[in-house]
Amino acid sequence: MKTAAFLFLSAALPLHAAAPTDHPPEAFSGGTTTVFNDGKDAFSLALANLSRDNRRLFAVGNSFFNENWIIAPASAQARDGLGPLFHARSCSACHTKDGRGSPPDEGGTMTGLLLRLSLPGQDPHGAPLPDPTYGTQLAIRALPGAQPEAGVPIRWVTSIRTLPDGEAIALRRPEFGPISWHYGPPAPGLLTSPRLAQPIYGSGLLEAIPEATLLALTDPDDQNQDGISGRLNQVWSFEQQKTLPGRFGWKANQPSLRQQTADAFLGDIGITTSLHPDESLTPAQQPTLGLLPDGGTPELSDHIFERVVLYTQALAVPARRDLENPIVRQGEKLFAQINCSACHKPTLQTGTTHPLKELHVQTIHPYTDLLLHDMGEDLADHRPDFLATGTEWRTQPLWGLGLNAEVNGNTFFLHDGRARTLAEAILWHSGEALASRSAFEKLSKPERGALLAFLASL
Repeated sequence: MKTAAFLFLSAALPLHAAAPTDHPPEAFSGGTTTVFNDGKDAFSLALANLSRDNRRLFAVGNSFFNENWIIAPASAQARDGLGPLFHARSCSACHTKDGRGSPPDEGGTMTGLLLRLSLPGQDPHGAPLPDPTYGTQLAIRALPGAQPEAGVPIRWVTSIRTLPDGEAIALRRPEFGPISWHYGPPAPGLLTSPRLAQPIYGSGLLEAIPEATLLALTDPDDQNQDGISGRLNQVWSFEQQKTLPGRFGWKANQPSLRQQTADAFLGDIGITTSLHPDESLTPAQQPTLGLLPDGGTPELSDHIFERVVLYTQALAVPARRDLENPIVRQGEKLFAQINCSACHKPTLQTGTTHPLKELHVQTIHPYTDLLLHDMGEDLADHRPDFLATGTEWRTQPLWGLGLNAEVNGNTFFLHDGRARTLAEAILWHSGEALASRSAFEKLSKPERGALLAFLASL
């Protein structure tokens, strides 16, 4: 365990155990789990109500989340087994300070952004079909003596959106390629989709929302005729061997933080777990890459894996700020008035069944319904994922948005990081969100500023 990490956690976390009493209820984004910190560590603190025993486990999970994995064999056997193919050397390399990643500049190498791959069709469980040579995720790094799967150049294409009052806003979108494939050509019809690393904080609270609550929010046939028809993705749990509601990932293709963590260790770092005991090598790669050293089976022990999972479940949400600012309050009213809150639900409540009891019965303000919504052609990736179509995306939680620049040093949003500001992110909305986007465009400039100020307060 890193000494610095242990000292920080053991010293800083207890300071957030007692919640301030001079804040309105809306400030407590995560209920009694909320932490009051707006600095560079705002996304990395434990739940304010986390028990002393769980704080110890959290500290261990924090260490393994942040530490670089190394090539096996090594003296640090608990941390070896990197690769043979990988995207990054640690979890935090993509999820910077437990927040969101950033896309590369033109000519840069992807780390906070990755490419999903699949072929048209689905497997028997409804999951995307892997490419026979490259699988379902592109690895851009490899151990010495091996080649990464491909080199992926990126360029940014800019367009101008002029609003009704004459304000012009530059929008950009990424284009990838031509991709230099290092293990031969992929199968015909390959589908690709970029994915920006998402924030981790607050994930346990989202996991603790009862399925019945999410089902009550669905309206797949738009029976209320408001133009919005959210639905739950249904995805395969390889641990429980059954279909469960999807909650995590850009298309809600992960049913739990355990599965998401195991998938990330394998796909992103090349680290096996008891949930994924085999390296993710395709038959085309096995003859050469399968000969490279590994860190045993599994490379990550259950003892450590469970602590990393708890770490992802126990990361707190920072409190809202500037609630007494009249401009922020105006923006909050406008947010509801133009119906952004139809998908970005301000308030939900957690249940009583999550294994982490500190998450039970919390009134939270995540500004999401965790449902799939059709976001239109402008944001489409045309890559289905279980029930999610090529134009559907999960509603992103908005809590913590206003601290992104402070913590992560950037303000990149949407699934591929194309939006550099919250205004740009709104202007890319279409499909079910078109009416709200149009209403935002028709607001006066001061009103748009107020709405953006509200988002920055979350």
